[in-house]
Amino acid sequence: MSAESTTPVIAPALRLEGLYAGYGRFDVLHDIALHVERGEAVALLGPNGAGKTTLLRAIMGMVKQRRGVIEVAGTDVSRLPTHRIARGLVGIVPEGRRLFLGQSVEDNLRLGGLHLRHDHARTAQLLRSVFDLFPVVERYRARPATALSGGEQQMVAIGRMMMSDPELMLLDEPSLGLAPLAIQSMADALLALRERGRSILLVEQRVDLALQVCDRIYVLSGGRIVEQGAADDIDGRGRALIDAYLG
Repeated sequence: MSAESTTPVIAPALRLEGLYAGYGRFDVLHDIALHVERGEAVALLGPNGAGKTTLLRAIMGMVKQRRGVIEVAGTDVSRLPTHRIARGLVGIVPEGRRLFLGQSVEDNLRLGGLHLRHDHARTAQLLRSVFDLFPVVERYRARPATALSGGEQQMVAIGRMMMSDPELMLLDEPSLGLAPLAIQSMADALLALRERGRSILLVEQRVDLALQVCDRIYVLSGGRIVEQGAADDIDGRGRALIDAYLG
């Protein structure tokens, strides 16, 4: 009797199930269920104070997870320290970018791939992928990061995240404080990363940006998921509902 062939199950880039997390004795996130498939871009929308940044920090191991599942590419990261998670599992562009402004652009990029510093060929390959996506970053590679515009600094922050070659990319309010042209350039970069097969969880307040870039959308309010759906299925009524949650 011949053995039945089986198709291997590919774990999603991110799976959150029944997640409770918070600070001190208090939960900020309540029973969160969310997933990001491989090569998918997902937006997390919500008003200020909804718990969006807390959710990203919980994935990175920076906020205490009390109950529930946090899996990245099939790996349980709920008990891993942040520095282990950041080594190829999850990369993040934090709100405000947090670059080393006195250091050169290239030094900032290389810090993102510090765990790969002994693999010179891989580091060079990742640098090339950043420069291919952001030619202006290559032109300014020797400049201090403080000499760049806000939009250019955001490119460097995204490039730094790319240098860790993560399974999952997290971006926290990347459009905040950027001019309209810089926002569109950033949206184009995120679409290009999707085309490269990258998995993205995007925290945003701009519904138009989320609908342009992402496959699916979750809305977080009061630490709970209150709405979710495919970006293509959100009609005028759905947009109005999301806007109402955003305040």
